[in-house]
Amino acid sequence: MTVGQSLPLERLDIFLRAKFPAVSRGTIQRLLAEGRIQVNGRAAKPTHHPRAGETISVRWPEARPDHAQPEDMPLDILHEDADLLVLNKPPGLVVHPAAGHAEHTLVNALLHHCAGRLSGIGGVARPGIVHRLDKETSGCLVVAKNDATHLKLSEQFAGRQVVKIYEAIVCGRMPRVEGEINASIARHPERRQRMAVARSGGREARTSYGVLDQWKDAARVELRIHTGRTHQIRVHLEHLGCPVLGDSVYGKRQNAYLREATGYVAPRQLLHAGKLSLIHPRSRKRMTFEAELPEDFAFAIEFFDIQESAS
Repeated sequence: MTVGQSLPLERLDIFLRAKFPAVSRGTIQRLLAEGRIQVNGRAAKPTHHPRAGETISVRWPEARPDHAQPEDMPLDILHEDADLLVLNKPPGLVVHPAAGHAEHTLVNALLHHCAGRLSGIGGVARPGIVHRLDKETSGCLVVAKNDATHLKLSEQFAGRQVVKIYEAIVCGRMPRVEGEINASIARHPERRQRMAVARSGGREARTSYGVLDQWKDAARVELRIHTGRTHQIRVHLEHLGCPVLGDSVYGKRQNAYLREATGYVAPRQLLHAGKLSLIHPRSRKRMTFEAELPEDFAFAIEFFDIQESAS
């Protein structure tokens, strides 16, 4: 790739992390240390500042086998071709194997379904997970079947060409019918498993929203994320004072109040990635996918509709 403009305040490893969001910064630093990433044909340091006109080349290592085992599990596939697969992830499904979730994950299902036709960007033969959804979040998820597709999709995510529309049911009354949340996000200073709106520093985060239904004690909201920070929607909605209904991490107090006021107990965080729009890496045509609301989400809407009409 050729650097378009000089970035005197940005390190090379951070620049490349933004270009390849599916690859960890640690992996990029390892590739730099091994000389696999070069600037103008020479090995570069992580602290190098990209300059306009420089050529950056990345030589990816051969993918090593993943330890996850293929499992024959049902998948709700919205679209599939030789390059990519888009599916409707059900709530409760973990994307990657991890401690406590070595089996029955989306990766296990994809290893079986794709039978080896998967990308290995980052040096691991895993099924091209370009972006992720939390375990309890449902909806549209795109998977790359080869490295070229993975890289092009990663560039689209980094360049904010991918449109991601979510629906959420939130606690309380939204402050406005529509609006935008511009609030940088960083790791919580004390609770390291959480993210938080940063008072200073942090990474830019922008979410726009519109209210679809406003009930007495809850609301149904459509959201578009213009940046892709960890837990972005959940953190931003908590920041507004209207956390996602059923979120056990962000907004416990508001969730407890809503349970008392309505008697409704959410089975999970009611957040759904309803629409995904991207440019197909091969055809260059924009494609838009929609995932139906899961039953628990539809039930919650019906519950609050009935409660509202009865009051």
